[in-house]
Amino acid sequence: MSTQDLTGPGLRLDHLPRRKRVNRTMEGLAWLAAAIAIAILGVVVYSVGQRGWSELNLNLITKQPINFSLTNAPQGLSNAFAGTIVIVGIAMLMALPAGILVAVYVNEFAPAPIRSVITLVIDVLAGVPAIVIGIFVFVLLVVGSGQSGLKGSFSLAILMLPFVARTTIEVLALVPNALREASLALGVPRWRTTLSIVLPRAIGGILTGTVLAVARVAGETAPLLFTSSVVGVQTDWNPAHALQTIPVAIFELSESPDPKDHARAWAAGFVLLIFILFASLTARWLATRNARKLAGR
Repeated sequence: MSTQDLTGPGLRLDHLPRRKRVNRTMEGLAWLAAAIAIAILGVVVYSVGQRGWSELNLNLITKQPINFSLTNAPQGLSNAFAGTIVIVGIAMLMALPAGILVAVYVNEFAPAPIRSVITLVIDVLAGVPAIVIGIFVFVLLVVGSGQSGLKGSFSLAILMLPFVARTTIEVLALVPNALREASLALGVPRWRTTLSIVLPRAIGGILTGTVLAVARVAGETAPLLFTSSVVGVQTDWNPAHALQTIPVAIFELSESPDPKDHARAWAAGFVLLIFILFASLTARWLATRNARKLAGR
């Protein structure tokens, strides 16, 4: 740009005032959209918390439910919280190694044609409805042998797998190729380079994807209705048995004619919302921490 272009007539010729107005307008619209999203989240959290406030106490996580109770004995959903911890924990143990191995193969070892096919399969699997996964596991494992927490974990692991794999692929792609080339130039085998150089650089992003995947499946109901919903009221930690979970408990309590059951359902929903909120914040913190660590290096 010449010196004459920086004069007043040159700036007007370039429509600079109009560009500034458009820029301010778009910034305002972006702030408005963000404010609307935050407001909706706030309304949802407040509404759920207010409806379940009467049951938000220690009894919710320490007491068992009582079937057909005609008394005012304190009740809770300890069986649902215990079952959720067991089922989601086992699902994470299933999906995390498989997702990381798939991502490492795709990003570090697979030829281009195979990489494209596997990436497409992962994307398609991520879009499969949860109820379809539930029916698939029901036909594959439940029919003829009954429900169990392990089968519920397997269905949730299928839902988690594409999220873990896709996130890990994207994180591994951000590791500079110069690190791989330097390691290989020193005679280090490719598998050792991946294990010792690439994966440690990507661990923060992998943890972020895992936390987001756990938050994604923690509220799933449809697969568990087919795999782990025929349960009693006793608190059970054995994954070989059918275990109650928070989403299924909310679904069942919402159909009860008792207002107290409705309040317990709202309270359990509020706890689930808070868990997902903290999981998302943890994932964001891990991602920021990993980015700062990589920048520092």
